[in-house]
Amino acid sequence: MSRKIYDFKCPSGHITEKFIDDSVKQIDCPNCRQLSTRLVSYAGPMLDVVSGDFPGATMKWAKGRQKRIKAERRETELHGPAE
Repeated sequence: MSRKIYDFKCPSGHITEKFIDDSVKQIDCPNCRQLSTRLVSYAGPMLDVVSGDFPGATMKWAKGRQKRIKAERRETELHGPAE
């Protein structure tokens, strides 16, 4: 089994973070000893600061743009500027 960090919340509202096996769904709250249930964690997607897009999409666009610029320059060197 794999171990991950999970958040647990008890009926009193205490939130506890615990490094535990992924099969564990409930633990005792360390504050009040009530049964705490595992919460669904927020994935937290990260957006690129400049474009507002996902970093992977921005990098893919930038690489594609560099390829197109390189191809256009090569074409210009071989055949001269387009008219």
